[in-house]
Formats: sequence, structure tokens, C-alpha cells
Amino acid sequence: MTNENNLAGNTISTGNTAELAGFAALGISGALLKATHGAGFTEPKPIQMQAIPPQMEGRDIFGIAQTGSGKTAAFALPILSKIIALGTKRRAKTTRALILAPTRELAVQIEDTIKILAKGAHVSTALVLGGVSRFSQVKKVAPGVDILIATPGRLTDLVREGDLILSDTKWLVLDEGDRMLDMGFINDVKRIAKATAPDRQTVLFSATMPNEIAELAKGLLKNPIRVEVAPQSTAAAEIVQGVVFARTKQKRQVLSTMLADAAMKSVIIFSRTKHGADRVTKDLERDGFKAAVIHGNKSQNARQKALNDFREGSVRILVATDIAARGIDVPGISHVVNFDLPDEAESYVHRIGRTGRNGMDGIAITLCDPSENSKLRQVERIIRSKLPIVADHLGSPDPVRNPAEKNERFEPANDRNDRNGRRDGRRPGGQNNGFGKKRFGDKPAFAGAGERKPEGAKPFKGNNKRRFGGKRPAARAA
Repeated sequence: MTNENNLAGNTISTGNTAELAGFAALGISGALLKATHGAGFTEPKPIQMQAIPPQMEGRDIFGIAQTGSGKTAAFALPILSKIIALGTKRRAKTTRALILAPTRELAVQIEDTIKILAKGAHVSTALVLGGVSRFSQVKKVAPGVDILIATPGRLTDLVREGDLILSDTKWLVLDEGDRMLDMGFINDVKRIAKATAPDRQTVLFSATMPNEIAELAKGLLKNPIRVEVAPQSTAAAEIVQGVVFARTKQKRQVLSTMLADAAMKSVIIFSRTKHGADRVTKDLERDGFKAAVIHGNKSQNARQKALNDFREGSVRILVATDIAARGIDVPGISHVVNFDLPDEAESYVHRIGRTGRNGMDGIAITLCDPSENSKLRQVERIIRSKLPIVADHLGSPDPVRNPAEKNERFEPANDRNDRNGRRDGRRPGGQNNGFGKKRFGDKPAFAGAGERKPEGAKPFKGNNKRRFGGKRPAARAA
């Protein structure tokens, strides 16, 4: 009698019997299974074990899962399996599958994962997101693609202008649904979903389930299978958490002292605002620390460069706003520091989730000014535990700021074109983007992701409805 575990075929043979195991037991086979193993995916995670089989059967999925739980592969593998089996030619300006993400960084990461899983298969992907050239994205989707990963704002623009048609989209994934709700994209999401094929298969993943997400799921999903792999709004057990009490004027000195510790090998520091992130970065540079910064006022290229430098280790400190709280998977982050507590307690869980990933240990430290005590109590209610006090500097005097720095003018980092201190309203690449017509009546356009929409933003009106979710013009019907 022989026993062997064959990862290539993912079968376990015992004598004359053979049983499927791993991803093969979930319905993944052939070249896709081989690529999955080649990418290091050998044992399915709990979310994948629960979500993949019903998707392979064509069922809608409503998943509650934290970032880092493996949900990208959970929705990507069934879609890839079915697209590979189709083998038919795509129509121009269409996409077979659409994956919506709230931030540009998460969209980029999803595409990277899909490319790894689809290695060797003839599956085309494209990114549609704000902060980069619109023209190049239109050109990429023109012949049609298999899988489109997008942020709602820029995708809305392409559909409204007739550069993308969603009527052939048979698979729709909404990742980080609660974050899209927080950023004000839910109405865009509803319009986008309405424009896809009526018989589409839909997957909705969310880390939390506020009432609005439950209502969204009810309206978009058909008799869904619900999967949940972790309690809502809980932190990974591998993360050691603590709080340092310090007044706002003390935080810079406290942070510098912490960062002098060689154990802090790879650190992400979260600030509540974009201006605050710039201020922290500037102070770190004054104190002799090299740091990269990412926030909504930075172009996508600048944000990606900062993230790549951090991932590659050329800088060990990344300062960020909550656009980096979800979807950024950088291996080996040793520490997360909350320079400010977030306005929404749930964001704390996502912030500290950047460390302690894939079973590794991590440390999360929160600097808390007395004015933030109410936010701290909200966080402790969310995580269902009281944060241990690591240090208390409230009894110490505030440090004296260098007189030379007092007179130094501080300019927030913003690598976009400004006019009189505000956005000039033009899209990257010029006002008409080479298409010979202005957009939005020469008014500012939404960046696509990474920022909340302005209050009172109105849905499409007039002729735009004809192209978005309604019937296509006769000239486009073919």
C-alpha cells in the first residue's frame, strides 16, 4: 500500500483509491490549479473553502471577512475557472468580469494576484482607476477584456462616456463594500450593477455589516450564500496592542524615540488627515528618519512609488491616511503606529491589520492625546478589550520646538497641479484628454478613489442615463 500527496494534481492516493484534496477538492483544476500551486497557494484558507464551491455552482456570495483573509483568491479562482472554460472572443469595449474596489492600491493588488493565479492562461486584465491617464485605460479596454478591476469613480466616467459597455458582464465582485459605503460610492455601485447583465453572478465582501450594506446585499444579490470566517470588527490574535498616552505636542518626540529602536524594522504610521500625514513626514525627516507618504492628494504614480519603496525596503517608514488601512499587503510589517486615532473605530482594526499577517507576529501602538479618549473608548468597544498602557507621558512637560522650525513655512505635499490652492478641475493629460470634448462642463471631476465624494454630489442626469444602464445607441449595439 502506498501513500503519497501529489500537489501537481492535488490528489491523495491510498492503494487503489484517490481523493481530491486542497483546491482540487474545491473544483479548481487543470492549468489554473497548477498556476495556483506555483503561486504558493497549496492549502485553501477558511474563506476560500467556504466561498469557492458555491461560486463554482453559480451561487451569489455575501461574505464577511477581514482584509488578509484570502478573499481575493476566494472570488478570483471561480471567475478565472469559468472564463478559461469559455474560450470565446470578447466584444469590443466590454468586460466579462468586473471587480470593484474602493481604493486604487487595493485595485492594483487585486490585479497583481489575478495575474499570478492566471499565469499561463490567456486571460486579459485591465485597471480603471483615478489619478492616472484616462486615455491609456480607454485604449486598454477598447478591444474588450476578460477581467476589469476598477474604482467606482473612474469606471463611472468611462461608462457614462460610452468607452465601456457593461451589458456583457456576467460576474460582478464588490470588494470592501463597507469601505465603499464610507467613501460615498454606494450610489455609483448601484448604477454600475444595474448596467451589468441581468443574469450576472454577484459576490459582495465586507469586513463589517452596517445596515446599509445589508440593504445593498438584499438589492444586488439573488438568494446568496453567506460566508463568515471571523467575528466582525476583531483584530488578529497575533497582534500585540498597546496605547501610549501623550499630548499632541509630545507625540513627535515620543514617535522619534520609538523609531530609534532597531526592532522597528518596517513601520506604517497612520495619520487621521492628509495634512497631518505630511506634517508627520516632514517632522520625521527633520529628526533624521527617511519616510515615504501616501494620501489622496498624491497622484497614483507617486502613491505606487511610495508603496513600492516601502515594500522593497528602501524606506522602512510609510506614513499614510486611511486609504492604506485596507488592501495593502506588504509582507513583514513589524509595527503599526496610530499617530492619531481614526474618526471611525472600525478603521482601527483595518489599520493594525497591516501587521500580524499570515500567522506572523506584529505590534500595534496607539498614541493617544486626552482629547482622543472618547475615540479610544470606541475602539476598545469594537475590539472587545481594553488596550494595555505601554507608557504615560502626560505628567511630563511639552518639548520645546526648535525656533528655526517655527519660522519655517510648511507646504503640504501635493504633487497634483493646483490653481489658487485648489484642484484645477482637469483630468490627468489635459482638459479634454485628447477626446475633443470637455467633461462635466469644465468642472472638477472626482479622482476615482482614495477620497470621499463632496457632499451633495448628484447622480447622472439627462442624456447620460441613456448610456448608463439604459439602451445603447444603435451605432453601439453591434
